[in-house]
Amino acid sequence: MTKLLRFFRPSHQHTAFSATLLLMGTVMLSRVIGYVREAYIAYAFGAGPQTDAYVAAFTLPDWLNYIVAGGAASITFISIYTRFLAEKRDAEAQKTFSIVITVMTAVLMVGTIVTEIFTPQFVRWMFRGFSPAQLELCVHLTRILLPAQIFFYVGGVVSAVLLSHRLFLFPAFGPLLYNICIILGGVVGGHRFGIASLAYGALAGSFVGPFLASVIGAARIGTGYRPSFDITNPAFREWVQLSVPLMLGVSLVTADDWILRHYASSGVGDIARLNYAKRLFAVPIAVLGQATGQASLPFFARLFNEKRLKDFADTVNDSVYRVSAASFLATAWMMAAALPLIDLVYRRGRFLFSDTQTTAVYFFWFSLSLALWSAQGLYARAFYAAGDTFTPMAAVTIITGASLPIYSILFHSFGVVGLAFASDIGIGLNLLALAWLLHYRKLVALGELRWGELGKSALTAVIAGAVSFEVAKVVPLSISGLGSRVADGLRLGLISITWAAAVAGGLWLLRSELPADLRRRRVAAYPAVAGAQAEETRGAGTQP
Repeated sequence: MTKLLRFFRPSHQHTAFSATLLLMGTVMLSRVIGYVREAYIAYAFGAGPQTDAYVAAFTLPDWLNYIVAGGAASITFISIYTRFLAEKRDAEAQKTFSIVITVMTAVLMVGTIVTEIFTPQFVRWMFRGFSPAQLELCVHLTRILLPAQIFFYVGGVVSAVLLSHRLFLFPAFGPLLYNICIILGGVVGGHRFGIASLAYGALAGSFVGPFLASVIGAARIGTGYRPSFDITNPAFREWVQLSVPLMLGVSLVTADDWILRHYASSGVGDIARLNYAKRLFAVPIAVLGQATGQASLPFFARLFNEKRLKDFADTVNDSVYRVSAASFLATAWMMAAALPLIDLVYRRGRFLFSDTQTTAVYFFWFSLSLALWSAQGLYARAFYAAGDTFTPMAAVTIITGASLPIYSILFHSFGVVGLAFASDIGIGLNLLALAWLLHYRKLVALGELRWGELGKSALTAVIAGAVSFEVAKVVPLSISGLGSRVADGLRLGLISITWAAAVAGGLWLLRSELPADLRRRRVAAYPAVAGAQAEETRGAGTQP
């Protein structure tokens, strides 16, 4: 019990294993709250023009955050900050932290003002299928959301400091608080402000969650901040050199949502239904890919900085194998459960059964790429840990450009569902490019990946998914009436039991090592984990 309580102490220094568990748990909790948020939006606003405008309003703020390295800030900063800590150069680490915060916050404030001014022009260009009322609403909501990027940026850099110290609790709860604030905004201000209340909630959530939670955590460990515009500082220049490729490049991981919204704006409710499907799909991505990647980056960076290149390669391959194998199995359940799951999660209020059917089709096809999304995140972080941001960003930018015709062709050939096909193809190309480049650079050998075990998981997933899908047909879904919830539950129960039995039986018959691998910590694979675990055993491994 003492060890468990220490696990949740804010000052507890985590190992790669415990950090992954913590982040998976909090991400899952955050996604549960996120489900409540999406369910509320579906109930109150359905899948109509207002919801389309609300979802579209996040596009310009997301783009601003991306272009000034808001997303890249923590990724590139972790590598530099971790190296300073490993070399006992704490003063330089603190100075670099202050310069990055000061300079880039000023840049972001200027960017926010400029984008506030030109929001109408951007919205008209990006969402040509919107009606005049939708355009007006989208502009209004976008302008509410834009200042939130300042809090996201500063919170991202502060979180990087905490992650470098292997302190994961405060960063882990940032997204949770963010989602709670959006829900409170809708509940408290929904009657007065309509769907704009959600945007106000998101603005408040960006301050309370990603920003304030991380700042409190940094203050507890004595992280100091002094405003500084010393752009001649060598470490700051190194950070800029690492970040510029991420600022200028365009990754399909981020651009996918923008592209989907652009094409789907021509149909009423299409953006909303795609968004509902993508947000539910984001739950396993976050748990399997995002949490694992976020927890792994500091350890990848430390391994590389300590010149333990064999351990670095083995750790990346081991992480990719586990995440991909687990993703294959999860995909089987998700595809089989798509219709009853979407129906149970979203259908209420203004979200009708016809919306369920369409959204479930999108979710079905998005689910096919779960392993691709999860694995590419780990490969990208392997590059970042090695201090190379130019190679992966150049590659994914080319992939993004090459994918644009695919989105256009499949959209015009198959409609909105074609966008889901294109999304899967694009992220697959993204993964292949990153994996091959790591192999070519002799950082992570593809031949060392456990292909046999991955094949066993994929075969088991295909059989489990097919059997579960057929068994589920025993329970027809009710289109109306109170019995629909019961039908959803029964169908999901049958699918889950069948899937679990088929997975267990398949892995056992194939003598798969995956169950044991998922349970085992594999201490040697992670940098400084053995020492950290020894400290944990002695009751150390924490900071005051």
